[in-house]
Amino acid sequence: MHGIESMKLSLGPLQYFWPRERTLAFYREAMDWPLDIVYLGETVCSKRRELRFKDWLALANEMADAGKEVVLSTLALIEAESELGTLSRQVENGRFLVEANDMSAVQLCREKRLPFVGGPTLNVYNHRALAMLVEDGLRRWVPGVEQGRELLEGMRTALEADGGAMPELEVMAWGRLPLAYSARCFTARALDIPKDECGFRCIEYPDGLPLKTREDEPFLTINGIQVQGTEVIDMAPQRDELAACGVGILRLYPQTEGMAGVVDHFRRMLESPVPPPPLGARNGYWYGRPGKASLSMPEFGGR
Repeated sequence: MHGIESMKLSLGPLQYFWPRERTLAFYREAMDWPLDIVYLGETVCSKRRELRFKDWLALANEMADAGKEVVLSTLALIEAESELGTLSRQVENGRFLVEANDMSAVQLCREKRLPFVGGPTLNVYNHRALAMLVEDGLRRWVPGVEQGRELLEGMRTALEADGGAMPELEVMAWGRLPLAYSARCFTARALDIPKDECGFRCIEYPDGLPLKTREDEPFLTINGIQVQGTEVIDMAPQRDELAACGVGILRLYPQTEGMAGVVDHFRRMLESPVPPPPLGARNGYWYGRPGKASLSMPEFGGR
């Protein structure tokens, strides 16, 4: 079990496609934020090449020299031999832990006998699968957003009954819920252009492309091959429940505006005797309910 005083804050991998200079400026600003862990790398689409692997690695070295724990995140969907080549370079980087978001990454880490973080797209739904990954080298697990409190508590009980233990747990605590991935590009589809001729149009939507229903109600956010929820979740009010469930790390996903305020909100939450009111929409997934909620989006001035 983790206590609130030992909880850490992580900056999850950038899910959106931002211009190179904007991305670098964001992370160099993040070096001064009260974060413990920073995840770096492209997880959504391999065609997003404003930063290549050598750029992410150089940024990782800067972050580590600034005192952050750095993890290199891999693609959630591997489709080409070239992507396997990049994945191999990530795994063999020689310094940083890797977040494996695909079983190809798990296999490479296992072959190299390297520990890894199990990312939220590994689709782990029972304690036996998790125990097998632990044998392969998993040291930290980030459950998917459909895996709430009840499932995690059940898995912990089952692991302990088999003589095992839950690995370090990291839970998404801020951002839009990543709901699905596809070989098709939803952004290209929405703009009626072929995926292979997309022109990298998702760079025009730095927080994703919002969708509405025919009744003009906010519905989903599309981000290349990824579909997200429309609301920003905020798990800060569930702080005590997260700690009781053994969660040791709270993941905050990057957004274009106000991220420094988000990090400060969570840092103050960890230092407060009582959890704060939410800044984002209420998050139902933790309780096995729909994530959609009625609270308004956060408003911050600047990053």
